[in-house]
This record gives sequence, structure tokens and C-alpha cells, in this order.
Amino acid sequence: MPKDLSIKSVLIIGSGPIIIGQACEFDYSGSQAARSLKEEGIEVSLINSNPATIMTDPVTADHVYLLPLNVESLRSILEDRQIDAVLPTMGGQTALNLAIEAQEIGLWEEFGVRMIGVDVEAIETTENREKFRQLMINMGIGVAKSEIANSFLEGKEAAEKIGYPLVIRPSFTLGGTGGGFVHRKEEFEAALQRGLDASPTHEVLVEQAVLGWKEYELELLRDNKNNVCIICTIENFDPMGIHTGDSITVAPAMTLSDTAFQKMRDLSIQMMRGIGNFAGGCNVQFAMNPENEELIAIEINPRVSRSSALASKATGY
Repeated sequence: MPKDLSIKSVLIIGSGPIIIGQACEFDYSGSQAARSLKEEGIEVSLINSNPATIMTDPVTADHVYLLPLNVESLRSILEDRQIDAVLPTMGGQTALNLAIEAQEIGLWEEFGVRMIGVDVEAIETTENREKFRQLMINMGIGVAKSEIANSFLEGKEAAEKIGYPLVIRPSFTLGGTGGGFVHRKEEFEAALQRGLDASPTHEVLVEQAVLGWKEYELELLRDNKNNVCIICTIENFDPMGIHTGDSITVAPAMTLSDTAFQKMRDLSIQMMRGIGNFAGGCNVQFAMNPENEELIAIEINPRVSRSSALASKATGY
């Protein structure tokens, strides 16, 4: 694929504060991205509010801005530098949310900045649980039974319909924040309230819990001619029910039959193409019933994740 010569300077958005067990993977990916872009002769600016990261070392980027991650900081950088493109997929959910906020107030358009590595539509589709579920159903890909709830009452009705055990997944949060499993009816109300409070849009997905199923992830990369390659398969040592971030993971996957792998591969490519036409990385998660190899899509992240860092180190790519 020919090099895009129109991009001479790129702004990378970092992930901000790091808490134990979450977000240090974005420091790795941000540092790698800055290095790769500089190798291509591109001027790199970087914003991150956390000085304790490697990506904010003076040698990583050409211009480092230790500023709060908000639109005012972005505006001051865009006034200071001639930026051609912004790369928001290296800073996890924090960076994606900020990029969307800037897009909504017309900041990128005002300064003629392109978003690369993802598009807003893809973020919206993948983070909005209902949109994602609908898209999977339209593409004929299996999903767990679920209902969206924007209020306490809707959540209770959804639980009655689906039955226990359940998993509660808040929209637009990172690392499973506010989510969790509910095994019994009496635990439900507190868990639902926690989920609604954790979501910035006050929305949760109440979903059938496929506890005990195997969990797999695929790391994908696509160029803007729609060629997709699978960088790596990753298998969770623990079954569904233990958050990926708390699980041992193995790359490449060890206990996948060839037929199940081919199906997973085809579905993940279909899913990536289905969420938008952007060039960049993607992380797709599946649950597989060990009894009959039935597959359901759990989620797709149009950004780098913990798994991307593992895939990068496991493959050297």
C-alpha cells in the first residue's frame, strides 16, 4: 500500500492517569506508535496528563505536552502546532472519548485535522452496546441474550425476561468498570445501580452470562484498501466469568480446533469490516461453548488494548 504523503505531523492522545492493572498497556502502545511514526519522518506531538509514563520522555515524541486531557488543552496544541492528523487509538477509552468530544464541538474540522486509525462511527457502534448487538444480529453473528436499560425499572424488567445468571455491562467504560456478574435475584438491584452510576450515559446492558465458556481474542489489522490480516490469536486460561484483565492469557491460542479457528477468523474479519471503513487495529473477543463449538461475539474494540501489547510481544510485529 502506498505511503500517505499528506500526513507530515501527527498528534497522539495518551491515556492519562494509570491505575494498578489498567492502562499501562497504552503507555507501551503510545511509545511504539511515536517511534514508528518518527521512523517514517513524521513530526510527532503527544498529549498526556501523566508524567510518570515512558511516552512522555523527551526522546519519545518531538513535542510533549503534559496537560489535562480535555478539549481546551487540545485547542492550545492545535493553535501552537500545524497538526495534520490525530491518532486517538493509543490511549484507550480515555483518548477515544476525548476525540469524540472534540469531534462533536467541531474542533478537528476547525483546524483541518484528520482522525486516523479509527472513525467516530466505529467508536459509536462498538461502545454503544445496543448498536453493537443489533449489528451482530444483522450480520448473522451470534450474541448472548440481552436487553439495554437506561433506568432502574428497565433493568429489572430485562432481568425478569432473561433469567439468572446475568452480567451487567455499563456503556462507555474501561476495564469492566461498574460491571459484574449477578448469580441471584437478591444481588441484582445493587449491581444494577452500580452499573448505571458507572456509565457516563447512564446505560447498561443486562446480558445472559455464558459462565464456563471458553474465551478467545483475535488481534486484527486493516489497511485502507480493506485488506485485513490476523496478527495473533489469544486464549484466556480462565473461562468466561473472569475478566480478561484478571486472567492468564496465552498467545497463540492452544486448544482451538482448526474449524473453530477458521470460523472465528472469518467472523472477526466480517465484524471489523462491518463497523466502518477505517485503517487501523482492532481487537475482537469471542466466547465458545466447549460442548459444541457454538460461537458468540462478546465485543470488538477499534483500538489497541492489553491484548494488542501481548500480541505485539508474542509475534514481534
